Amino acid sequence: MYNLVFYTTERGDSPVDDFLDGLDKKARAKVAAHLSLLEEQGPNLKRPYADVVRGKIRALRIHHSSNQYRILYFFEMRDQVVLTHAFSKKTQQLKEKDIELAERRMEDWLRRFPAGGAT
Repeated sequence: MYNLVFYTTERGDSPVDDFLDGLDKKARAKVAAHLSLLEEQGPNLKRPYADVVRGKIRALRIHHSSNQYRILYFFEMRDQVVLTHAFSKKTQQLKEKDIELAERRMEDWLRRFPAGGAT
């Protein structure tokens, strides 16, 4: 079992939480089911549910009705999954700005919590 941790800014904002709060009930349930799979399988979760993006950044791939959602995350320590960024995907490829934002948040997280993150 893996521990899902939501990235928070220094002010305490959680961008992934905020994104999830904006989804309707059915979409949120679908995302929750995918997060449960990630929690259970961690790095063993493969396509079509998860994919490698770049470096340590991975993507949870959620298809709901005609919408596609992505939650970008990275693995820290043995059992921690830090969820850094979530968005609706409207194009075939991930946008560079989304990948870079996830990378910046990962760097920020590792700088603020160098010994294994927050609990």
